[in-house]
Amino acid sequence: MKVILKSDINNVGRQGEIKEVSAGFARNYLIPQSLVMEVNDINLKIWERERGRLEKHREETINSAKEIASKMETSKFAIKVKTGENGKIFGSITAATLAKIFENNGFKVNKRNILLSYNIKEIGDHEMSVRLHPEVVAKIKLSVINEKE
Repeated sequence: MKVILKSDINNVGRQGEIKEVSAGFARNYLIPQSLVMEVNDINLKIWERERGRLEKHREETINSAKEIASKMETSKFAIKVKTGENGKIFGSITAATLAKIFENNGFKVNKRNILLSYNIKEIGDHEMSVRLHPEVVAKIKLSVINEKE
C-alpha cells in the first residue's frame, strides 16, 4: 500500500515521502496513529496544502530539541552509588536510572532515547548520548561518585 508520511518514522522514512508499506502495517498502526495518509488524488491535494505548516512545525520542533540539547550538554549530572572494593558499584546504572536523574534536573527524557554504549559499573566520568529528536542527539557527561565521599 502506498502512503504519504505525515511525520518521520524510524525504519520507514521521513516526513513527506511516498513509501510502499505492507497493508497490515498501514491499516493497523500507521493510519490509526495518524502517521500516514493513503495515496490518492484527494489526499495528495490535502498534503500539498498541509506541507508548509508541517514543515514549519518540524523546524520548530528541531530548534527546540537543539536548545534542550545544548542545555543538557552544559549541565552537570552526578549520581552517588554504593561501591565495593576496587571502585566497582553494586549492580549497574541503567537507562531507567538515568531517566530519573535527568527528570530530577528538569529534563524529561524517555529511557528508550538514552543511548548507552556500555553498562556503567564503575566510578568515574562516563559519556552517553540522548536522542531528543531523530536529527538531534545530545552528548551527556555523567559523574558516578562513591556514596561515602
